[in-house]
Amino acid sequence: MTQLIEIKVPDVGDFKDIPVIELLVKPGDTVEKETSLITLETDKATVEIPAPQAGVVKEIKVKVGDKVSEGSLILLLQATDAETSPATRVEALPIVVDSAPAAASITAPVARGEIHADVVVLGAGPGGYTAAFRAADLGKKVVLIERYPVLGGVCLNVGCIPSKALLHVAKVITEAEETEHQGVVFGQPTIEIDKLRAWKESVISKLTKGLSVLAKQRKVEVVQGTGKFTSPHMIRVETADGAKTVSFEHCIIAAGSSVAHIPGFPYDDPRIMDSTGALQLADIPKRMLIIGGGIIGLEMATVYDALGCKVSVVELMEQLIPGADADLVKPLHRRIQKRYEAIYLKTRVTHIEPQESGLKVTFAGEKSPEPQIYDRVLLAVGRRPNGRDIGAENAGVNVDERGFIPVGKQLRTNVPHIFGIGDIVGEPMLAHKASHEGKLAAEIITGHKAAFDARTIPSVAYTDPEIAWMGLTETEAAKQGIDYEKASFPWAASGRAIAMGREEGMTKLLLDKNTRRIFGAGMVGVNAGELIAETVLALEMGADMEDIGLTIHPHPTLSETVFFAAEIAEGSITDLYMPKK
Repeated sequence: MTQLIEIKVPDVGDFKDIPVIELLVKPGDTVEKETSLITLETDKATVEIPAPQAGVVKEIKVKVGDKVSEGSLILLLQATDAETSPATRVEALPIVVDSAPAAASITAPVARGEIHADVVVLGAGPGGYTAAFRAADLGKKVVLIERYPVLGGVCLNVGCIPSKALLHVAKVITEAEETEHQGVVFGQPTIEIDKLRAWKESVISKLTKGLSVLAKQRKVEVVQGTGKFTSPHMIRVETADGAKTVSFEHCIIAAGSSVAHIPGFPYDDPRIMDSTGALQLADIPKRMLIIGGGIIGLEMATVYDALGCKVSVVELMEQLIPGADADLVKPLHRRIQKRYEAIYLKTRVTHIEPQESGLKVTFAGEKSPEPQIYDRVLLAVGRRPNGRDIGAENAGVNVDERGFIPVGKQLRTNVPHIFGIGDIVGEPMLAHKASHEGKLAAEIITGHKAAFDARTIPSVAYTDPEIAWMGLTETEAAKQGIDYEKASFPWAASGRAIAMGREEGMTKLLLDKNTRRIFGAGMVGVNAGELIAETVLALEMGADMEDIGLTIHPHPTLSETVFFAAEIAEGSITDLYMPKK
């Protein structure tokens, strides 16, 4: 029988008039038992009030900013429960808050495993190791579970770091080629593939060894093996020495993501690679197809093109790097179109047939080519979260149909003592987002008044030229109906860019027409990934165009392009002639 029940604030100790800082559900939401409903903030800790049973939220009786005490009505829940009589008033599960400045404590004793920790972190990528180290610094006993022999996760071992090492080499090669028109001619480079691979591995080794030292210094116990939840307070880890059980008071899920695959391709053929295989640099193929014109695919294209491979790129969408504005992508497209064998847009691969001479690839699309034979095919169509690979259901943690684990602003899952960070909790799947979330999760567990409140997360494609953007793109602003202005500065008017022989770049700022404040920025050009940070800070600080335009930048630098764009917005630029409006 369907019943309407009242959910009230439980016993929260001696606290009264506690501010509501976040609503975690809305009318119409279906919630499970112990799903977090609202977040309260005392002067000692931040706590979430869980649902006492499953049901559908009918009406919320509080709003952010309200102050509540024990017994205050939170919401009405429509529940189906044979033991609940009509118009029953049900209080949420009791929450106990320590008198010391720490987070909400566990009300029931936790069953002990072979290893027990205050905080267990599942996954040792940038988010995971940051969370573990921060929690240890804040006085917690921490166990870090990692399936690979070294720390650092995908980013450090088979992602961000090795790709940037190879991209650096690619940049040296292409810059040497392009000095010819400046009167400096170098001979054809000789690629010693074994030495190059060894150097790339040395970069990884230096960083992973550094992480191991940091873990030891902080007394973080590292357990190597594949971990899966067996209950809300226990993880079973399959190690080289057999299974181990690790129990915890709090857990931070940082299990990341895996390479996405297109069904039906012959993946047992070693000539089909993913990004991990491409970074192993087994050889330099004569002819390679990259399926996916996003950031990962184009970064790998940059490397293999510089090393002498004939590269083709196929992309299903109508432009490369679909998440970026078209005007940022055009300079990159123009440059690589001259270098690569082919770029196929609005095209897909329908079939790959292994042959002795290579991989025969069949295409479909408006301007698709005839079937082609390639020495290697690199699949770079994105990544999928690992939410379904960790036994989350055994801990009662919700996982959506795509494999993501939903979390609130305090990074809690629907199970209040279990947190989620990084790729596994949603887009964008970026290491710097994961690191920020990892630090926050550790601080929230230890009682800090913290929440994820970043106004933007910058994105960078380390191609040549680089593309970087932050805040809203023009595409997003138009969809949201925002009344905005755009100020673009061409690098063809930058003394530094001209002196480098790389004036194809552009810097643009997006601003609110009324407040003149920055809400987005994009750049294409050499070192755009370094330059974007200033605009991120400007957005976080609420800077307007005058603030940026009155900030003296060093000359001659590429950083001036941000300053010049702000001057264009203000109508005060002297480095270009802008007709008065």
